[in-house]
Amino acid sequence: MDSQLQAFIDEIQKLFPRIMQYLEAEASRELIGLEVTPSQMNALFALYGVKNMPMGELADQLGLTESAATRLVDRLINMNLVRRERDDQDRRVVRVRLSSYGKQLAELVFERRQAQVTRFAERLPQDSRDALIRGLSDLLDVFQRLEQESKAQKK
Repeated sequence: MDSQLQAFIDEIQKLFPRIMQYLEAEASRELIGLEVTPSQMNALFALYGVKNMPMGELADQLGLTESAATRLVDRLINMNLVRRERDDQDRRVVRVRLSSYGKQLAELVFERRQAQVTRFAERLPQDSRDALIRGLSDLLDVFQRLEQESKAQKK
């Protein structure tokens, strides 16, 4: 293996756990007093701005099986955060949407997240912000290609 590649791998393995630890702590702070878990909040974010979403699509976006997504949605329904309905065109399809309370909660957490990102963005010079966006976008593209390759191999 090339020494530059190895140096990159070594740095990533040092940085990522620390970054993830910070992000997880921030995510927990965002939810203080809201009585929702991070996975529940991820579901609300996935549904935010969408009129209604098929259960299968929600499961895909959250990286869950449909049965796990159904259990999560059941808990969110009990908390009055989402509504579930049958599709008018195909009764086999179940659709999920945010309740008005779910929308309010998602907006509150978005506002908290906006403040968090603003705090760190203000402390980074513009060229670092630009480089970070480029690097994270490239990394996401790689993750998506790897995921597509993995799905193609399973077929």
